[in-house]
Amino acid sequence: MKKQLTDRQLQINGIAAEIMSLAHDGLLVHMRFLDAALAKLKLECREGMGAHCFDGLRLFYDPLRLLRQYQAQPNYGARLYLHTLLHCIFYHALETDRLNPAYWDLATDIAVENTILELDLYITRLSSDDALRGRLEIIGKQAGGLTAEKLYRHFRLEEPSRKAQEEWYRLCHYDEHIFWDKKEELELSQGEWRKLSERIRADLRSFSKGAEHIGSMEQNLKEAARERHDYTAFLRKFMTPGETVQVNDEEFDYIYYTYGLNAYGNMPLVEPLEYKDSNRIKDFVIAIDTSASCRGELVQAFIQKTYHIMRQSENFFNKINVHIIQCDSRVQQDIKITQPQELEHFLRGGRLTGFGSTDFRPVFAYVEKLREEGEFDDLKGLIYFTDGYGIYPETMPDYNVAFVFLQEDEYAPRTPPWAIRLILEEEEMEAGQSYEY
Repeated sequence: MKKQLTDRQLQINGIAAEIMSLAHDGLLVHMRFLDAALAKLKLECREGMGAHCFDGLRLFYDPLRLLRQYQAQPNYGARLYLHTLLHCIFYHALETDRLNPAYWDLATDIAVENTILELDLYITRLSSDDALRGRLEIIGKQAGGLTAEKLYRHFRLEEPSRKAQEEWYRLCHYDEHIFWDKKEELELSQGEWRKLSERIRADLRSFSKGAEHIGSMEQNLKEAARERHDYTAFLRKFMTPGETVQVNDEEFDYIYYTYGLNAYGNMPLVEPLEYKDSNRIKDFVIAIDTSASCRGELVQAFIQKTYHIMRQSENFFNKINVHIIQCDSRVQQDIKITQPQELEHFLRGGRLTGFGSTDFRPVFAYVEKLREEGEFDDLKGLIYFTDGYGIYPETMPDYNVAFVFLQEDEYAPRTPPWAIRLILEEEEMEAGQSYEY
């Protein structure tokens, strides 16, 4: 009995392996630009899993489950293979630090399935595709696009019902994401997948005859390749030099110090310098675009995150002078912060004012007026949090300026060449809301 069961399992495994091999060959024939990616993603049979999943390098498939799905839908193997492969080249598994992993999983599955439908390969077509197309058209309009990033932001703003999530799961879910939280293992393959994705993006149009059907793949590849910025490192651009009362170990000679202690009865020949030059923030301006498109909770999260990074001991003077300026078409409010308790009070009880049209120029004029009045000793930085729709000043100021946006918008006015442009993830801003003072 045991031998018969083993033989049966071997037969099942062999048929399942043949299904996946045919899927591989079919995808390779129709999409030659995926050749290196197909070679990179390894296939591994795992009996008894009850599901299919991948760990960034290998697609584990359950042979018995695959046969049952293949019997119902002969194209299922190719669909599963391409679904997982697109997760890899879009870096979906490497973005598991999202605030809501369940919504990220859902968004990535929908984005991948939309790309597959746009590619429109007959070897991946399933009977459920027509129903899926109708739902994709609706949510694409609601989310402003069908990349995983845009869908994720949409779900966090407009939480899907349990019924809707179950329906999306039925239509779009092919592989489990249970290994996506193993960041250390996944990061080992990140560089290799990034190179493959860059190659695919470059070869996409030259290899594809139906260029009109590759828009979704291009958008997802572009989003995946977009550079993510370390906001802490970014703020270092705005540090101002100054002196702090602190032992300067870098310029202190311990040889003379210990020699004096030994030779002259605990009398050091030199004393350590009690100050050192350091790059710390003292005078700083945070400008907030309070036009109707900037939501209050995101503005507060941005201020809180910015201030939390700035006030770290290595980056901040003990005495600070931070101005939080709210502005739409004119300056609405200026809050001066000199200590953490004042910011805490502002975040708890302060209100955003304005919500009219946007003009960036009044803030720069107002800051210049403050400088003339002696409000700043040495202003080096101004960060403007905005949606980008406004009138920029023509003249470059003599301090660093950065405009921070939550998302890329090709229709927004171009940022002046003298200003730093930074795109930050909305969830990265909201992650700052848990800071304590």
